Amino acid sequence: MTVASQATRFAHDHIFLGASHDANARRTLWVVALTATMMVGEIITGYLTGSMALLADGFHMATHAGALSVAAIAYSYAKRHASDRRFSFGTGKVGDLAGFASALVLAVIAIGIGVESVVRLFQPITVAFTEAAIVAVIGLAVNVVSAFLLAGDHSHGHGHGHSHGHGHHDHAHDDHREHPVAGMRSQDNNLRAAYVHVLADALTSVLAIIALLSGRFLGWVWLDPVMGIVGALVIARWSWSLMLETAWVLLDRTDEHIAEEIRALVETPGDARIADLHVWRVGPDARAGIVSVVADDTVDRAAVQKRLKPVHELRHLTIEVQSI
Repeated sequence: MTVASQATRFAHDHIFLGASHDANARRTLWVVALTATMMVGEIITGYLTGSMALLADGFHMATHAGALSVAAIAYSYAKRHASDRRFSFGTGKVGDLAGFASALVLAVIAIGIGVESVVRLFQPITVAFTEAAIVAVIGLAVNVVSAFLLAGDHSHGHGHGHSHGHGHHDHAHDDHREHPVAGMRSQDNNLRAAYVHVLADALTSVLAIIALLSGRFLGWVWLDPVMGIVGALVIARWSWSLMLETAWVLLDRTDEHIAEEIRALVETPGDARIADLHVWRVGPDARAGIVSVVADDTVDRAAVQKRLKPVHELRHLTIEVQSI
């Protein structure tokens, strides 16, 4: 068999999209439609009634509609370019990029709501509490439905792992094997970002309802902008958390849990030590790894590969063994 035919035989793709990629994309599109519809109603009613809390909820929902649209586009782009060889490890992290962008949008929203609420606290305006409260309740209902749509994500499926082994003297062959991920919850940051946006919408709706009802029945007009400030602080906290998590993925931060598992499996027998180890995320349910091992003559690449077989998260693995 020629070298060319051998190379063709062991060639493989790098498709590391989440097991629920298509289902998540459909959920996101439904939520975009719901959010855009409610956004228009809240902004119009907020202007007519003079409610800062309701206006904040409406504009907040408007920016969320944009961010959710980015999430939907990200799903489409990742699927369309999944086999594009310009992406060394596929498009599994496109969702993380979209999630990071959504986190930035959330931060801008928080700043905008906070600033406007402070202004309204010192320069109060007349608010039509009853009418505004009705629309806020409808907005909350839309948010709850959207949250249920997005929260139904449990990944079940199968992926193909690829182990590239490099022995001390020769290059060993790839091993294509099934990696079940059944029962694993998806780590789709694109979906998580969409979910956080919906939760932020729900939060501002709840705060708006509390403020409007308090103003209507207790005369606490000041509570409307105060609730806007509270909502801004909570949303800022959420955006920071989401920004950190997606940034670590984009920067290929080492997955310490998987790295510790790899070290334990390779080194526990006592006949091998890991000299260099890289483990990073390449998709919602997939990790890539490069493992350089120093071992005695009884340990070869196949032995190391066998030891690492239980690490089902590893979907792209390169092994190098140096004998001593």
